[in-house]
Amino acid sequence: MPLETRPPRRYVAFVAIGLVAGFMSGLFGVGGGIVIVPLLLAFGGLERKLASGTSLAAIVPTSAVGVIAYAIPGHVDILAAALLAAGSVVGAQIGALLLSRLPTSVVRIIFMVFALAVAVQLFLTVPERGDGIELDGWTIAGLVAVGLFTGVLAGIIGIGGGVVVVPALILLFESSDLVAKGTSMLMMVPTAISGTIGNLVRKNVDLVAAGIVGLAACTTTALGALAAAALDPRAATILFAIFLLAVLVKTALEAWGARKPKGDAA
Repeated sequence: MPLETRPPRRYVAFVAIGLVAGFMSGLFGVGGGIVIVPLLLAFGGLERKLASGTSLAAIVPTSAVGVIAYAIPGHVDILAAALLAAGSVVGAQIGALLLSRLPTSVVRIIFMVFALAVAVQLFLTVPERGDGIELDGWTIAGLVAVGLFTGVLAGIIGIGGGVVVVPALILLFESSDLVAKGTSMLMMVPTAISGTIGNLVRKNVDLVAAGIVGLAACTTTALGALAAAALDPRAATILFAIFLLAVLVKTALEAWGARKPKGDAA
């Protein structure tokens, strides 16, 4: 939307979205896209493809601040993050290409399926605050594969991939939940940059909105990371799963609303 036609309330909405997304990002170790996309749709005046690309751009500064917040107490595995990023950077380019070619209805369905799958994973996850990630041949290959998969989702849905990576590190690689969150945020920095470059080329990013949301998010990310360390890990995953289900319901209602006029016309 051109700057001259954007109402002032949109800028207030961008700031509020960033504040909420930043706290959620730090709390759950995600980039914040799972929060940013639906809020941009509801209050930011963006359509889904543009909201996805804008969200991924806003995740870049948010994740960078989150990494610092988790790295200070030692909750970041740099080598594991590098392996995840090796796959995710490539995957993000594939996802960005698919985003420009897929119809909005397909992107919405992908988002719904993704949100449901993650919610189920979180309900089944019982994280422990034990050791970090032990690397061997299979673990290295697995981390790259997980990164590739999350990178594709990042490019399509506009997330940084943390909502996949955090449960994967806990369930598949027996990581501490805090290490999983910190490592996930480090992986998301190059992933979000890669996906954003692809989206910029295809004009799927609102740079003004991304800048405001990203800067606002940076002010609350560290607070969320502190809350994550203080909160019982099982309670945190259940709360996030409930939030994801709420987002899923809202997206399903949007999909139904998009189809309703056609049904009425028929």
